[in-house]
Amino acid sequence: MKVILRKDLETLGKVGEIVNVKDGYARNYLIPKKIAYTALKGNIRALEEEKKSLNIKINQELTAAETLSVELEKVSVTIPIQVGEEEKIFGSVTTQMISDALKEKGFDIDKRKIEMGDQIKALGIYELNVKLHPSVSTNVKVWVVRE
Repeated sequence: MKVILRKDLETLGKVGEIVNVKDGYARNYLIPKKIAYTALKGNIRALEEEKKSLNIKINQELTAAETLSVELEKVSVTIPIQVGEEEKIFGSVTTQMISDALKEKGFDIDKRKIEMGDQIKALGIYELNVKLHPSVSTNVKVWVVRE
């Protein structure tokens, strides 16, 4: 059975490709999960419309990520944390703490988008990378200070 893919699948192909699969696989998995259409002329036109709207959505997300990137470059976050003797931190600074501090400043950034190379276990100033979009990332300055 020939089907048109609506989503990228590593085993089959990319969006918009017409692929040949077994009937049962198409009827029982691909079509009910809305991963593929049957390869009919009307469905080909519908997929082209879907591609246009998807491209518009991707461009809007990209421009939003770029504007947020410019705003985040100007922001610095302060994380107060308990320290013991010789200024050693109890525990470490987590991405959740940084995400919460950014929320207080008005930026809703998911903790999984914040990239920390090593754990922060000392007081100081750190530059952390925030990946807002697959092609857009920015740096945020984090100040770790005594509570």
